Amino acid sequence: MSAFVEKPRLNPLPGGPVSYTRRWVADVSELCKVRITLMVLVTTLVGFLFGWHGPVELLYLFHTLGGTALAASGAAALNQVFEVELDARMRRTRNRPLPRRRMTLDEGLIIGIICGAGGILWLSIATNIYAGLLSAVTIGVYVFVYTPLKRVTTLNTIVGAIPGALPPVIGWTAARGEPSFESWILFAILFLWQMPHFLSISWLYRSDYKQAGFVMLASFDPECRVTGRQSLLYTMGLLAVSFLPAMLNLTSFWYLPVAAAMGFYFLWMSFRFAMVGTDQAARRLFVASIVYLPVTLGALALARL
Repeated sequence: MSAFVEKPRLNPLPGGPVSYTRRWVADVSELCKVRITLMVLVTTLVGFLFGWHGPVELLYLFHTLGGTALAASGAAALNQVFEVELDARMRRTRNRPLPRRRMTLDEGLIIGIICGAGGILWLSIATNIYAGLLSAVTIGVYVFVYTPLKRVTTLNTIVGAIPGALPPVIGWTAARGEPSFESWILFAILFLWQMPHFLSISWLYRSDYKQAGFVMLASFDPECRVTGRQSLLYTMGLLAVSFLPAMLNLTSFWYLPVAAAMGFYFLWMSFRFAMVGTDQAARRLFVASIVYLPVTLGALALARL
């Protein structure tokens, strides 16, 4: 029997309609993981700018980002609907709208379906069918493959990195009409970046994940040997792949020193994490990952332009 039994929605906060509306907007934002969606939009924008030729058509760019934002929001909402039982067991997620019953599961499901389907249709109609199909693949893998695998195998992190790496390909495809070799370089950069990023998170919350029933590598690696080693290996791969745009003359030369500086900084934090395996080292690796991505991708897009 399910450990989570849906109960009626909690009473709205006192203060009248205005307070209730603000609370509802905040809950929808949390359900759709606005901060993660913003990061998705940044990577989509980089893919778009990397693939676009000539002056940027702002309306077309708006359609690309708007459709991608809806699709990402839908995937996030559906993920929380299907993981509500596990979220209720974790300290860092138990206050989300669904576990706290500020929203019902039906409301979360409806929001997820509307946003997901709306994003796919928006991209398909306003940009091209390939971008729409890629957004559908992103939602499908994230919700129906990655989400259930989190309860089954530690390989879920690798599978989850696939939909996380597709947004720049969507941006490129919207700009060019179809994916091509250059777009998959962006995919590789995002895929490899996600591994040390999420491995550091899973190490910091390893007890929480284990208690909730998530099968994460860090929960079964008390000495951080495998987790640290994998973080280092994936960061080494990221450093190598990040040089490809410059080596293939896909961007101007000044991107290279930025990629090198940020890459070696990220690599050093991964090396430290692999050597000492402490929470402090994991936290520094996490911060390095947050700094690395916007700086490196921003330099890539600007150098391309």
